[in-house]
Amino acid sequence: MKIKSFQHIFRATVLAALISSSMQSFAQPTDEVVAIVDSSVILKSDLEQGIAETEHQLKAQNKTVPPLQYLQMQVLDQLIVRQAQLEQVKRYGIKPDEKSLNAAVLKVANQSGANSLEAFQQKLDAIAPGTYESLRGRIAEDLSIGRLRQQQVMSRIKISDHDVENFLNSPEGQAALGTQAHVIHMRISGDNTEEVQKIAKEVKQALASNDDPKAISSKFSTSTVTVDGADMGFRSLSEIPTELSARIAPLKVGQTTELINVRDGVHVLKLLDRKQNDQKALVPQYLTRHILIQPSEVVSLDRAKQMIDSLYNRAKAGEDFGTLAATYSNDTGSARDGGSLGWVSPGTMVPEFEQVMKDTPVGQVSKPFQTQFGWHILQVSDTRQQDMTKEVQERMARQILGERQFDTEVDSWMRELRANAYVEIKDVSLDSKAQQNK
Repeated sequence: MKIKSFQHIFRATVLAALISSSMQSFAQPTDEVVAIVDSSVILKSDLEQGIAETEHQLKAQNKTVPPLQYLQMQVLDQLIVRQAQLEQVKRYGIKPDEKSLNAAVLKVANQSGANSLEAFQQKLDAIAPGTYESLRGRIAEDLSIGRLRQQQVMSRIKISDHDVENFLNSPEGQAALGTQAHVIHMRISGDNTEEVQKIAKEVKQALASNDDPKAISSKFSTSTVTVDGADMGFRSLSEIPTELSARIAPLKVGQTTELINVRDGVHVLKLLDRKQNDQKALVPQYLTRHILIQPSEVVSLDRAKQMIDSLYNRAKAGEDFGTLAATYSNDTGSARDGGSLGWVSPGTMVPEFEQVMKDTPVGQVSKPFQTQFGWHILQVSDTRQQDMTKEVQERMARQILGERQFDTEVDSWMRELRANAYVEIKDVSLDSKAQQNK
């Protein structure tokens, strides 16, 4: 069984199995090490819990549970890969923030019928003391592993500008963009293959100078060959069968496809016109400048607040904002240009900065506010709606191409991680590699 399929089982572990495994962990008076992974160990109780969870999922999905020894080896391999990932999590210091962890635990709580974390904790700890913390720890590990994978795997995915361009010009890309095509569709069918092919070629030639499908049908239909034709009007490429839309996408207006041989006859299409989705991605932008005072070894947080308050009062009193920024701002990149950040789009600044920027009227100076970088004041000189359609389309293409590569890269990365980890399996009968070499 592949690592990926077992990973799916582990991801899909239901609440009942998690609670069951948590209870088992409290019932183990003694334990033994079954494998060492780098600086960590996998215990026999861990393996038994993993087997119980996997059996639970296989039965829930009406799938056959494999023989015990095979299941033990496969689950142990999965536990080794998981532990190798947790070793990387520790190495890089990855931890979920409390907000994300609480949201993930609350989602599980809601699925079990609890409306709050407090009620959920009481419910679990009534079953077995410490069950809630065990479950919370497991979810925290899963979130950390997910973040690790994103960081490590996304850095392996390379998407060039050429890849993006090719995708956007492909039938799939055109369909994703909402491209519509105005097409004439002709179908030639009959029992005599040679005659069908001969008339199909004549229909294709006629389409070069004739956009009337009914006239073409009437002219070329015979007693043994039927020529059906229709003006399909404007239709999204996503609504057209894939084998046909793939032929339409590369056509220029006025061109005709080659003959398309399928079960129900020969098809030929002519592209009359093409148009993109008229909806544009208009993004609000803010012409912004700011002053930043950062705390440091010589400037305390309180002193930084005092300094930004003073600068705010001076700007409100009429002193030139650009001069103040050039003189006092700790953001050296913008200070040399009077604090200018240029046109700022949503999503490019930290949330606290972005919210103040949106709330500040044009020409006004904001009140001092704090971000992770220090204390700021800002001024919005102008606003505009910018057409970012091209950028949005390219970002969409990169996301689709990245998602397409992600699962493959995850498998590759996990196998490399497993191969590079120090692993010592104490029981040879549980070593899948040793069993394969017998």
